Order: sequence, then structure tokens, then C-alpha cells
Amino acid sequence: MTEIEKRIKPYDANFTTMVPTRFVTFFRTCVIWQFIRFVMINIKMIIVVMKSH
Repeated sequence: MTEIEKRIKPYDANFTTMVPTRFVTFFRTCVIWQFIRFVMINIKMIIVVMKSH
């Protein structure tokens, strides 16, 4: 093991996950935003497919 790997302590406070903000949770649960993203991704996919043919 390298010197850095020896100093890393698992489950340390530096390795916690981020808690989503209210803004992020709103967009993750908003059906209207999910539909808009779905349409945008499908349009991008159609453009990629049309360029390849």
C-alpha cells in the first residue's frame, strides 16, 4: 500500500455523502420537470440518430 492509502481512515467525517437541498429534491420529484427533461433527452437522441444516417 502507498503512504496515502495507509493514512485514509474509512468512515471518517470527510467521506460522508451530500444531502440534497430543497431545490434539488424539488426538481427530482417534480413531474413537470421530469417530463421536460424526458422530451429534451429524446430530441437529443433523435438528432444523434439523424446525423448518423
